[in-house]
Amino acid sequence: QVQLVESGGGLVQAGGSLRLSCTASGRTFSIYTMGWFRQAPGKEREFVAAIRPGTFGISYTDSVKGRFTISRDNAKNTVYLEMSSLNSEDTAVYYCAAALFRGPAQNVRVISTFEYWGQGTQVTVSS
Repeated sequence: QVQLVESGGGLVQAGGSLRLSCTASGRTFSIYTMGWFRQAPGKEREFVAAIRPGTFGISYTDSVKGRFTISRDNAKNTVYLEMSSLNSEDTAVYYCAAALFRGPAQNVRVISTFEYWGQGTQVTVSS
C-alpha cells in the first residue's frame, strides 16, 4: 500500500505561481510512476503531468506545457508540480497518483493506470 498526501494548494491571482507537493509513504517510492491529475467543478478528472522512474520520462498535457514542471525527489519520497502563469482554467482540485507501471508511455495519461491516489488539494486562480 502507498499513501499519498498532497499539499501546497491555495488561492492565487492569475499570472501567479504555486508549488504542489505530494509525499508518499513506503520505501519503494523510486520505482513508482507518479502523476498529477485535476478535476474542475462539473468536469471529469484529467491528466496534467507524469514522471516515470529511472530515466525520469516526463509527460504533460498540452495546456500546461511551458507553464508547469513536474519533478521528483526520491530521497524525500516526494513529487512536485511547479505551476506558473496560472489562469482561471487551472482552477481545480489537484490529485497526486502513483502506479507500478511498465506499459506504453502514453498510458500515463490514463486514470485507470494509477493504483493509488491522494485526497486532493484545491487550487483556485482568481482573475
